[in-house]
Amino acid sequence: MMDEKMKEVFEHMHAHPELSYEETETTEYIYNYLQEAGFNPVKFSNTTGLYCDVGNFDAGNPIIGVRADIDALFQEVDGVKQANHSCGHDAHTSMVIGTMLKIKDDAALESRGVRFVFQPAEEVGTGALSVVDEGVVDDLDYFFGIHLRPIEEATNGYAAPSIEHGAAGSLQFRIVGEDAHGARPHLNHNAIEVGTDIVNMLSKIHINPVIPSSVKMTQFLAGGKSLNIIPGNAECGIDMRAQTNEQMEELKGRVFNILKNIEALYDVKIEDMEFSGIVASESHQDAIDVLRTSIVDVLGEEKCLEPIITSGGDDFHYYTVKMPELKGAMLGLGCDLKPGLHHPNMTFEHSALANGAEILYQAILNVK
Repeated sequence: MMDEKMKEVFEHMHAHPELSYEETETTEYIYNYLQEAGFNPVKFSNTTGLYCDVGNFDAGNPIIGVRADIDALFQEVDGVKQANHSCGHDAHTSMVIGTMLKIKDDAALESRGVRFVFQPAEEVGTGALSVVDEGVVDDLDYFFGIHLRPIEEATNGYAAPSIEHGAAGSLQFRIVGEDAHGARPHLNHNAIEVGTDIVNMLSKIHINPVIPSSVKMTQFLAGGKSLNIIPGNAECGIDMRAQTNEQMEELKGRVFNILKNIEALYDVKIEDMEFSGIVASESHQDAIDVLRTSIVDVLGEEKCLEPIITSGGDDFHYYTVKMPELKGAMLGLGCDLKPGLHHPNMTFEHSALANGAEILYQAILNVK
């Protein structure tokens, strides 16, 4: 019965994807679904999404959080640009609701409280921060997330007790100078040549090679239809990756120093700098141990993988970075996902949904 209900939620979510911070109908659907199932959900006051408490929140009881992300990506699917659940958030939501349905009348809830969080805007990396601002994470002792894993990391029937994501950052900025006539190159600094020097200088950044990191120019727009104008302005973007938050801070410092030196060298301005990013995982060992035990309980010891280290990112880790005392970790679920996360035609074995919900259920029971 639970499998059928999860399938129902998944199919609805999959057919009605919504972009980050636009998940109004998704929020309404989950809210109504939970109300009809006998729960008392609460919508967030300042953003899309909602949460729902079950169990006993009396003093002395452990308070456990379980998070599902609810937003979709925007991408081209079969020639049409649209919202699309190619990262598995529809599956995450269905598994968390499946967990709720399974634990709803469990006697174990007399000795613990559980807060189920349906978080918006994971894909833009700020939804977790919005939830933190709502204050609903403040009283949690444990916090568990879940994410489908590509087949290269975990096959169907296997699971990992944590996903150790890296930090990711994007820096947008403008090179601001003056245009000049193509016959008079001495009258300005060619923004394309300035950008080329930035690319070359980025390639000379050398930091601890033991910790994976990378930096590269991923956007450069300069010039126009008139090819006899030397462009003085350009719009630029840089992508940064690092496996630890400390490595990311060092990488950011080197990049900002390069741009500062470029300003002085070429007498141009670097303006409208806008940095956005997500932090690397800082999982808590106690939470990892609970998930490991739960995987073994459900799938057997031979199906429990080591923590997955990946260069991808997830804003779930803002919870533990912002609140170091919070015991948080993200379950990695094998499901034969291919050809990869964010591929417009991503597929996975739907039978894995039952495994994910069962492991989350056991994790709630295994918290002491």
